[in-house]
Amino acid sequence: MRTSLLNPLEPPLPFGPDATPPSANDAVMSWQPAQVAAFDALVHEVNPDAPRVDIPRLQALAEWLVAQPLPEARGLMQTRLDRIEWVRAMLADPDWETPAGARARAVRMLAYLDDDAGLIPHRTPLLGYLDDVLLFDLTWPAFEAETEEYRDFCDYRRETHPEGDAASQQDAWLRDRLAELAQLQHNARVRDAHYIDTRPGPDDRFRVVA
Repeated sequence: MRTSLLNPLEPPLPFGPDATPPSANDAVMSWQPAQVAAFDALVHEVNPDAPRVDIPRLQALAEWLVAQPLPEARGLMQTRLDRIEWVRAMLADPDWETPAGARARAVRMLAYLDDDAGLIPHRTPLLGYLDDVLLFDLTWPAFEAETEEYRDFCDYRRETHPEGDAASQQDAWLRDRLAELAQLQHNARVRDAHYIDTRPGPDDRFRVVA
């Protein structure tokens, strides 16, 4: 509703058609084709527009991560894990009604994250959550708008303490945010009007009457 409260996922994971896969001998992980195919199917179930997941891209991503300084690598992972918790909180909040489609997609994503039997066991040093954060990165567009609105609603609820059930609180949030937007648009129009020269031109002030 307001300007994005969530910063972009930076730095982005180097995953996509521009990724340069290493040779098989350089891979830091071994991948099972059937598991990779199942992971790719899950990604596209949640976000059909995501890039395809294949073994060369996974190898390239794992090589890139282990090449990062350890604090940066851990920070990159933690940023995404923290944002996953916002999605989890959104689904659990009784005051927020997540649309059915977004809820179903989020539930599918979180079910994978909560299961250790994924592409990479969670106990694997550094790389244990790489598949989790990759899944989140590739499916984030499916939740971004809803999660940003939920975070704005949380700020609104903390500041104004709206009354009533979930629907009433969301209605109050939406009404007040739309009023804020209308006021901002009005202020912009008033500000822009000051730059328009409405003074009469020479032809208006001096006319020769026959």
